[in-house]
Amino acid sequence: MVRLPFDDEHAPLYSVGQVAEMLQVQQAFLRRLDEHDVVSPSRSSGGQRRYSRHEIGAVQDAVRLIGEGMSLVAVRRIFELQQEVRELKAELARERAARAVQGE
Repeated sequence: MVRLPFDDEHAPLYSVGQVAEMLQVQQAFLRRLDEHDVVSPSRSSGGQRRYSRHEIGAVQDAVRLIGEGMSLVAVRRIFELQQEVRELKAELARERAARAVQGE
């Protein structure tokens, strides 16, 4: 069966206008998130920002954190630390799996 682009949460399908309308935020807010490297969407061949479902979720998280009083710099750092934790957990899982195979 053919996998369609909307099946992939990382497929860049949504324009700035669509995301702004979906999340009820200003387009300028989305551009600021990109300028501050908080959420950096893909670009179309014409240079237009295109958001994936995954990035839309990140924008939602950013909106929530900003609503709690965080600055854009703080939100970016939180996202970086969350990514680092995910990577460390994946590394730990690989190490545990390797030890299990070795019989430790």
